Amino acid sequence: MNDPWLPYSRGRHAEPVQGAPALLAESLFVTYPGAHGLALRGVSVRVPCGTCAALIGPNGSGKSTLLKAVAGLVSVASGVVRVHGNPVGACHHRLAYLPQRGEIDWAFPISVERLVLSGRYVHLGWLSWPGSRDREIASAALDHLGLSSLADRQIGMLSGGQQQKALLARALAQEADLLLLDEPFNAVDARTQDSIYQAMRSLRDGGKTLVVATHDLSRLDGAFDAVVRLRDGQVETKPLNGVAGKERAWTT
Repeated sequence: MNDPWLPYSRGRHAEPVQGAPALLAESLFVTYPGAHGLALRGVSVRVPCGTCAALIGPNGSGKSTLLKAVAGLVSVASGVVRVHGNPVGACHHRLAYLPQRGEIDWAFPISVERLVLSGRYVHLGWLSWPGSRDREIASAALDHLGLSSLADRQIGMLSGGQQQKALLARALAQEADLLLLDEPFNAVDARTQDSIYQAMRSLRDGGKTLVVATHDLSRLDGAFDAVVRLRDGQVETKPLNGVAGKERAWTT
């Protein structure tokens, strides 16, 4: 893939390193300015391509911080993060970060279609406008998530579950290979949770890799290939009933 003219950041569209996992974090330490103590303390995680990993742990355990570190949104004090074998930012178009819904300004005057189309911007760079091909990709993403009928609706008019699907559709339009989802099941009903799980399975079956921060422990064994537990900024290795093998397999 060619680099866009005048890209949004100094990142480039590097090719994946053959045989590398989708995500590799080694001895990761992260601290926030002015904070007491470390948010992450020596975290090491390996997620192979084409798998779906659950990131679990109590509030404040470091789940969101880990996702943001992988996405390049927080600075790493020490340690290594690799996405498809490349440093953070070297293949930024291959990674999509879906924040918690509370971090999005849903009052912003933009339609669902425009939100999803914005996933194409990473391929365009400054001073370039989406073309017919970009619109076709965005339209296909809307259709895949069952949002075509809501394309013209302002994003704040969607239900919580529809908003989560819109964010997933944006990631699909970006054609990202690694998706980082921060608490996608919060404040949505059981039917919507089922729909999001179905979308996740479809993405994984299509070769995508997902890392999902979640408090929903009821579906760990059926919905995820890997489970990583954090507590106090560290990977917790104490066995968890029913998924201990998955935990051992995916931490380094």
